[in-house]
Amino acid sequence: MQTQELHRGRLIDHIQLVVRDLAASRRFYAAMFDVLGVPLGGESEDYFWADELFVSSADSAAAQGALTGRHHLAFQAADRATVEAFHRAALAHGGTDNGAPGERPYHPGYYAAFALDPDGNNIEVVYHGEAERSAASVRIRF
Repeated sequence: MQTQELHRGRLIDHIQLVVRDLAASRRFYAAMFDVLGVPLGGESEDYFWADELFVSSADSAAAQGALTGRHHLAFQAADRATVEAFHRAALAHGGTDNGAPGERPYHPGYYAAFALDPDGNNIEVVYHGEAERSAASVRIRF
């Protein structure tokens, strides 16, 4: 691990995606995380990670030789402008439109955009509307 401080949410510790073309995925996710203000946590020839997301090639020891299937991952945005910036960045860095920025019927204020990553994973960035958080994240130091 290349950090001594982690930020974690409440439910997911981490998710691993095993992808066909690591360079294409790195371009896509680096652009998305740049928009979201999330730094890459580390990388090597066969993987990279940011916060709870670990992405590796099929030949990585962590992948056990198999690609993951299609997944839906949703990332939180601080505002509507971030949702819109994600969608533009995703399409400019190898993503495919899967839903332009806009209101969704899930609850009042739900504003999201969707893009398929280079492996067909449905990536969503969502702003839930005005809300008050008790903390930005849980900080773990070791």
